[in-house]
Order: sequence, then structure tokens, then C-alpha cells
Amino acid sequence: MLRTLYLIFCLLGFLPVTTVVMANETPPAARDSPTLLIWGDSLSAAYGIPVEKGWVNLLQEKLEDKYRVVNGSISGETSAGGLTRLPDAIKTHQPAYLLLELGANDGLRGIDLPTMRSNLEQMVKLAQEAKAQVILIGIKLPPNYGTTFTDKFEAIYAELAKQYALPIVPFLLEGVAEDWDLMQADGLHPTAEAQPQVLENVWKVLKDIILLNSPA
Repeated sequence: MLRTLYLIFCLLGFLPVTTVVMANETPPAARDSPTLLIWGDSLSAAYGIPVEKGWVNLLQEKLEDKYRVVNGSISGETSAGGLTRLPDAIKTHQPAYLLLELGANDGLRGIDLPTMRSNLEQMVKLAQEAKAQVILIGIKLPPNYGTTFTDKFEAIYAELAKQYALPIVPFLLEGVAEDWDLMQADGLHPTAEAQPQVLENVWKVLKDIILLNSPA
């Protein structure tokens, strides 16, 4: 488990940043429906697998045409990069929901935690000012970064969730990162077969919000 986590996050830290914003095809019937904007890194960008197999695309299939899912995730993205891009994305897509999955690359690159926290917090505020419901998606760092650092890193997600009353997915790769059979041949990213479990980790938190606010 620990080796897998280490490999995943090392690659996350050094993947080149692309400029692709849309990664999934929205069904025509969903284009006028409330929008879910997924704002993450390679774990949400379907790195190394067909885009249609990624958990974000599977989410669109599950929601059918009741919601429009926009994937603004970029491999290698940091909280600073996400913050820079977010205002335009909010203006363009006017999301009803923002699923925020960033921060891992900050930890791996040694960006100080207060800066990471500030960037995440500013993104939460931007979304809330735009009347979007934020769902925070947590990430865990490998233990070789030291207990003190990893505990403080993980606590940022819980603290922000509490401060801003946000639903939170504790760990996106729960039940996946520790299983080599659910990893790609490079041993670095979840396989297409793992994506339903990744989606389930998100859906456990998202489903009640969706059902509560589901359009008639």
C-alpha cells in the first residue's frame, strides 16, 4: 500500500501540465441542466486510460441527462494553478456544484501548507460567492514525508470542510491505491477497472446532495 501511494504521488508531482479543460462529452440533453465542475489533477483527468472510462465520465453516465458534468482537471495541477484558472471556469460554466480535488502536488513539491490551504480556501470562497455547492475531495500523502507533515496536510481538508460546512470525501483512492490489481501496468495510476470504485468513493458523499437538490 505504502509503495503504491508513493509511486502515485511522485508521478502526480512531475506530470506536465496540459491546457485541456473539457475531458468528457456531455450528452446533448444535459447541456441545459445544472453543472457539476470537477476541479482536480491526473486522478480526475483519466490519465493513462480512455477518457470515457474515467470516474468523471462514469459520473456523467450515472447522472444521465439530469446534470451536466464538466471535467476541468489537469494532470500535474497545483492549488495555485487551480486558483488561477477557476474564475474563468466559473464564469464560463456557471456550476451548481464544484468538486474540488487538488493539493497533492503542493505537498509533493514542498509548497508550504499555509499557502496550499489559502489557495484551497480562496477556491471555496469563489465557488460559494458564485452560489456553487463545494464538495471537497481529500488526498493522502505517503508516510515517507513524515507523520508531522502528512498529518498537517490531511488536516487541511478536514479543517476547511468544518469551517465552510462542506461535504468531504476523505480519500479519493480509498480501496484502490493499496491494491496492485487496480493499478495500471506502470504501477502509478488506477486502471480503468478501478474507476468504478473511485466513483463510488465520491458517490457515497455526492448522492445525498444530488438527491436532495435533484431537478424535477
